[in-house]
Amino acid sequence: MNSSDFSKGSVLHHIYRLAIPLMLAQFVQVAYNIVDRIYIGHLDTASSLALTGLGLCFPLITLITAFTNLFGLGGAPLCSIARGKKEDELASKILGNTIFGLVLTSLVLVLVLEIFQAPILNTLGASQETLPYASSYLSIYLLGTPFLMFSSGLNGFINLQGYPKLGMMTVCLGAITNILLDPILIFGFHLGIQGAAIATVISQFFSFLWVLLFFKGKKNQLGFSLKQCLPHKTIQKKILSLGTAGFIATGSNAFVSMVINASLSWYGNGLYIAIMAILNSVRDVLFLPLEAMNGAIEPVIGYNLGAGCIPRIKEVIKYTTLLVFGYLLIAWILLFLFPGQILSIFNNDPHLIQTGIPLFHLYYFGIFLMAGQYVGQGTFVGLNKPKHAIFFSTFRKILVILPLTLLLPRIPSLGIQGIFIAEPISNLLGGCACYFTMLHTVKKL
Repeated sequence: MNSSDFSKGSVLHHIYRLAIPLMLAQFVQVAYNIVDRIYIGHLDTASSLALTGLGLCFPLITLITAFTNLFGLGGAPLCSIARGKKEDELASKILGNTIFGLVLTSLVLVLVLEIFQAPILNTLGASQETLPYASSYLSIYLLGTPFLMFSSGLNGFINLQGYPKLGMMTVCLGAITNILLDPILIFGFHLGIQGAAIATVISQFFSFLWVLLFFKGKKNQLGFSLKQCLPHKTIQKKILSLGTAGFIATGSNAFVSMVINASLSWYGNGLYIAIMAILNSVRDVLFLPLEAMNGAIEPVIGYNLGAGCIPRIKEVIKYTTLLVFGYLLIAWILLFLFPGQILSIFNNDPHLIQTGIPLFHLYYFGIFLMAGQYVGQGTFVGLNKPKHAIFFSTFRKILVILPLTLLLPRIPSLGIQGIFIAEPISNLLGGCACYFTMLHTVKKL
């Protein structure tokens, strides 16, 4: 049986076959993303300041990811639908136009962020003490942006061809390189936060080479040439239309993170930004496997939509709901029981840990309710429903978290805790709204 024909065989088998390698890759990606934060949080001197400086860079790094998703998450489902319809030439053109968008956007982002780096970081809440740490990390990190966007944005095109293990290697290669280089450059060569950034750029370059070699190799079924990378107006419009959901989902995270950091700086100090950086790191650990799950169900749903196999789409939704909800419920229990131990992984400052434990409980309260958001969002993208996906990406972050972040701290009894309470409220409202609307949409297929 053709391993990339998702209209035949067990739906659960297809989900597991794609999701498990992706999840393994994402767990390695977690190490890739947070190992810098762990090492920097344990520097001999000024570890809290360095961790705060790194936290100030997170929204900008997330913004880069948002533009990667704009093309990667827009192009891959369209390519999967085209392959389901046996339109191989169109699938190849979609790949080429995705490459064009990723490369052009990465160069523009590097230029803009390098030029306006200092005023942007100051707006995000940098102080005279933390700005040098944030600036020294970001300046180097930006050099790897083209490599990062190319490898991450095109990894979905490897998976949809039925090669999830090769897609997993894209992440693993970069992650292992980063993990090995971090202690050498940070502590061995005494480069501190700059060493972490250099290690990240080198690891991104290795991932880029791996993806490039795949698309130049014999296993690639989509073709790879400069001709197919020429921009096509209609294809670009479709990619941007479908990818806007992923862009807004991640981009709104970036924007809200900017507002949160500025609010934390206004109502508190750098300590709270460092705590939020740790909370975001733990959140990365929790949700990257769910991103992998969505990466698995989107091509399966898209292929079956193109093939007209609607009952199989409903089966995908049923299994995914059980898996995601159960996973997040177990995660919530562990977070509730071991907050101090988790915080100490990133920093040993007793004051930070003591302050962070109650905020940890507030921020992650009822985290399992986010299952509805993830399942609904992944289904909408797989169904080629960009308007639905865009709305619910916007709803939770922009219409719930953002106003609550601005309003709740003004309540005297809440103060700065209100910023952390906004997250669980958004999980409840956003998760339920997205999931039940998705169920209603599927019933009408």
